[in-house]
Amino acid sequence: MCGIFGYIGYKEGAAEIVFSGLKSLEYRGYDSWGVAALSKDKIFVKKRIGKIGNNNVDNLPKSDLAIGHTRWATHGGVTEINAHPHLDCLGKIAVIHNGIFENYEKIKNKLLKEGHKFISETDTEVIPHLIEDLIKKTTFEKAVRAAFNKMEGLNAVIAINTKDRSIVAARNGSPLVIGFGKNENFLSSDASALLPFTKNVYFLEDNEMAVLTDKSVKIINTKSGKVMKIKIQKLNWKVTEGQMGKYPNFMLKEIYEQPQIILEILGSPSQEVRFAKIIKKSRGAYLVGCGTASYACLAGQYLFSKITKRHINFAIGSEFGYHLDFLNKDSLVVAISQSGETMDILESVKKAKERKAKIACLTNVFGSSLYRTSDYKMLIGAGPEKAVASTKAFTGMLAHLILLAYCINGQTKEGQKILSESVKSVNDVLSPKSVKNIQKLAVIIKDKKHIYVIGRGLSYPTALESALKIKEISYIHAEGLAAGELKHGPLALVEKGTPCIAFLPDDETYGANLAGAMEMKARGGFVIGISFKPHEVFDYFIKVDNADEATIIPNVIVAQLLAYHLTIDKGLDPDKPRNLAKSVTVK
Repeated sequence: MCGIFGYIGYKEGAAEIVFSGLKSLEYRGYDSWGVAALSKDKIFVKKRIGKIGNNNVDNLPKSDLAIGHTRWATHGGVTEINAHPHLDCLGKIAVIHNGIFENYEKIKNKLLKEGHKFISETDTEVIPHLIEDLIKKTTFEKAVRAAFNKMEGLNAVIAINTKDRSIVAARNGSPLVIGFGKNENFLSSDASALLPFTKNVYFLEDNEMAVLTDKSVKIINTKSGKVMKIKIQKLNWKVTEGQMGKYPNFMLKEIYEQPQIILEILGSPSQEVRFAKIIKKSRGAYLVGCGTASYACLAGQYLFSKITKRHINFAIGSEFGYHLDFLNKDSLVVAISQSGETMDILESVKKAKERKAKIACLTNVFGSSLYRTSDYKMLIGAGPEKAVASTKAFTGMLAHLILLAYCINGQTKEGQKILSESVKSVNDVLSPKSVKNIQKLAVIIKDKKHIYVIGRGLSYPTALESALKIKEISYIHAEGLAAGELKHGPLALVEKGTPCIAFLPDDETYGANLAGAMEMKARGGFVIGISFKPHEVFDYFIKVDNADEATIIPNVIVAQLLAYHLTIDKGLDPDKPRNLAKSVTVK
């Protein structure tokens, strides 16, 4: 969840470079930040609580080595003292850290007995003191490695000191990426933050340590001490894809990028053709995802049933580990994740691999942990997604799953055709007239406390994702429901004026969904119909043209726009909602 950035090289503005790297990582979610710069054999630190905003690091001295961190509080409250970087007793070692140091109390108590002084409430501060203790008998590099090996849990540790002109970093579970430049090298928790500086990267594996200087990078196995071979990979993202451009925020930019992304997916189905063969060979396939990705998985279950007449199981990533005893060597687990670093997914995949199941992934990040650990890989191809609330990555997931289902059925061209129809429908949804209609609705319902969203079939995951978008950025309680479940309890919550959104595409669910809308209307609900045609039960109507199974895509985009305009009307930040992070790298 937290962001990490480091620089070592020939430029004297290391602190400013690191600070700009941290700003590009803001979407990951944080509540404090800090930068440490090494200058003239001294470490200078600036830490602040809250967002970066208009802050700067101008008061830090010129330096060619710096590290920085955006913190999401776990151990200890949100204070400047608890913010990273943390120093040892003498101020000669600085450390930043992602993850949870599970056995820190035991080590801290031992260090306290030896005279070490602690000033923060964090687990992280134990690390520089532990390195300080170990370095008495060895080199800095070996002391960091020894300290890391004493740590339990999933962690990424980055350390610098005043004697060695190097950055030492180690990981187990929490992501780290090395960026290679000419007479300069970089370090980040996310590859997208490296784009302004380099596209040549190396993704650290679990239990690997990197030693960075301006002219070299050495990778070491933390357990054996063996020097590892470096295989540099090249990022294929464009720098402009990670920039806001003409838009007021990233979420709106990413919403409007969706038609082009779908066109690119339908234009090149080679990944789906290859994946179709893999799924056909498996004896039991399982779709696994978290949050928004879980709703893509649920949609996939409906798609495969309807199009291929094949049952594929769906599970939420955080729950999959509790019901995978049935997996075997013939099973296929298809893990779906925007970041490829979601800890619940990685833990589920690890457990599945232990049972000899094959792993296929659909992720947006080339070289991510999920990408590297999977036997079969498919990229979403949506480009960097910076807003915390996923939009284009989700519709990219849906487009791939639709095309994949048709490929399994030997109907690739038919899949391309309905995706092409969905692009036309999406462009209509994004037209000025349609957006104005959605903006008008946002004004009407922005002060409501509760919103209920219903659907059946493919419109059920649509309802779930729509409710998630509304609540995660506008902070309005929204609940997605299977329309048939209304009479089993939720109708008790509908009263006069309650906004009730009903998805009614032109498919076999239309009549049953309409009945659900009527049930809500009869209890006084303000019924918002999202459909291919108006109906007298609707108090408000938003038109979405039919695109067969791919109608789920324009329907979801209506919800994205509604959530966005509710958020703007309430004066909130759509890119960085409270309490949430883009990449959830802790359990």
